[in-house]
Amino acid sequence: MRKKKPTTKSATKNPLPSLAFFHRQRATPFDSAALESLVRAALPACAGLTSPLPQSIDISVIGNRAMAAIHRDFLGISGPTDVITFPYGEIFICAPVAAARASEIAHTTTTELAHNSIHGLLHLAGLDDVQPAAAARMAREQSRILAAAQKSSV
Repeated sequence: MRKKKPTTKSATKNPLPSLAFFHRQRATPFDSAALESLVRAALPACAGLTSPLPQSIDISVIGNRAMAAIHRDFLGISGPTDVITFPYGEIFICAPVAAARASEIAHTTTTELAHNSIHGLLHLAGLDDVQPAAAARMAREQSRILAAAQKSSV
């Protein structure tokens, strides 16, 4: 009987991307350190679900006016939205939209911003929410990943 050679995992097989956070609004308060901690804790679970993540990812927290401009310029839709993700690794999340949603569902603004950031990371990882079944899967993944990140970043 031949012995199998032991396999070793490469340390550079799928390195996690670098994350950079940009806080470009001041009107809506949130805990930026907690947001960054939650998103960093969520990153490994998002990495490579169906597609590899970009080597670097920028997450910008912006206000309504900036989000409405991006929404109009790139998607042709007027008004702000919660999150817009570009495939090259740029995620924009809207703090006022997150704050409004957070008050509806008894989250903090920071938790809702993390939820939206995870949504963006999942888009970068190859998930979409165009079809109802895909949207349901994405929502389940977001909730699962956020709950795990909340436990690990405590």
